[in-house]
Amino acid sequence: MGPDQALLYIVATPIGNLGDMVPRAVEVLQCADLVAAEDTRHSQRLFSHFNIDTPLMAYHDHSDDKRTEQILQRLEQGQTIALISDAGTPLISDPGYRLVRQARERGIKVSPIPGACAFVAALSAAGLPSDKFSFEGFLPAKPGARERALQGLVDDGRTLVFYEAPHRVVGTLEAMATVFGGRREAVIAREVSKAFEIFQLMPLVKLVEWVRADSNQQRGEIVLLVRGAERSRESELDAEAQRIMSLLLAELPPKKAAALAAEITGVKKKVLYNWSLEQK
Repeated sequence: MGPDQALLYIVATPIGNLGDMVPRAVEVLQCADLVAAEDTRHSQRLFSHFNIDTPLMAYHDHSDDKRTEQILQRLEQGQTIALISDAGTPLISDPGYRLVRQARERGIKVSPIPGACAFVAALSAAGLPSDKFSFEGFLPAKPGARERALQGLVDDGRTLVFYEAPHRVVGTLEAMATVFGGRREAVIAREVSKAFEIFQLMPLVKLVEWVRADSNQQRGEIVLLVRGAERSRESELDAEAQRIMSLLLAELPPKKAAALAAEITGVKKKVLYNWSLEQK
């Protein structure tokens, strides 16, 4: 069996409720020659529930190049290997990038088995805009670095999605309220798909108080979602429209410049005129 027949599956597993395991994922895990798991002890519960007896190998953030090479060699021998994380979709704030990248570089087919993903599930039920969003994963643990990371996102108009550890959630919400402003809407999605699932949407200043007052909200798996920055339409000009307006304003009064720029760019005259006033 040659390398062209090797296959690495990236298999999503439940984030809480075992009933969310897709049948195709069970079949792949049962039929694979080997399963590379973030924590083999954690995965045993999943394997026992679905009667999977495929051999397990540990593969996590601290795995060295030797372990990666072992897996790649087995793939090149024609084996089928499945990669799983402790929960959800591998490579989403989980290890696996190095393995997938090197497998593709060696001509090994990599195929995903879609399924649960905590941040996608949380976003779908949060009640915040989901047409544009940015998944930021875990923020830095140290307060200074965390605040700098948030400062870099303060003007981002997309819904921002974060994972956070229970013991840091209050500090993170406090930092968000300071940087983004207490009136910015946010959601804590906790224990998504599990027995004690909860979603709470509030302005950040109130959400901090709510989580701080109830230690139960500082436990389990946590997703934080923050509404993107609001931008006034008057300020919402792309770089090209701004360049055209700047050139016209050098020669024309604001009203005439806005009228001409509106014909050129298709942007509303009022928006262009208001932008010109803001430049003074």
